[in-house]
Amino acid sequence: MNQRARIAMTDDEIAAFLRDARKLQLATINPDGTPHLVTMFYGLTDGRLTFWTYGKAQKTRNIERDPRVSCLVETGEDYAELRGVLVYGKARLIDDPGAVLEIGLDITARMTGAGEAAAADEAFRGYVEHTARKRVAFVVEPDRVVSWDHAKLAGDSVGRQRSQA
Repeated sequence: MNQRARIAMTDDEIAAFLRDARKLQLATINPDGTPHLVTMFYGLTDGRLTFWTYGKAQKTRNIERDPRVSCLVETGEDYAELRGVLVYGKARLIDDPGAVLEIGLDITARMTGAGEAAAADEAFRGYVEHTARKRVAFVVEPDRVVSWDHAKLAGDSVGRQRSQA
């Protein structure tokens, strides 16, 4: 088995990793073809990455023109700790106010650490409803998912050497 296959996460590991993380790096394509890269808080809907932003944001204009995106969720400081999931796909615009609100509630609860019960809190919900009026949401429909977990190399002399470097 090659190293690439050894460090790949299982579907269950990917799902757990994405559930536990809160931020991703979103890459869209600018009009001149250069990448537009930003960090976003995200949510999950039916296992798919979701994010929301202002309707007039650069990333929104980029996605409206070309829906191809890359989303990177990663963690770790040392080589042996590196873990990540890279999703290549197409971002689908969600502009229905109710759906935008639901995605916004999920993202804001994850972002603040308030948890799922936060949606029932009147002040929390009021804040998100107010913010949602100017926003749109996106669901990333994955074309390809790449993952890695360098902790799986722990018994490998290469992994040990790199983590000690």
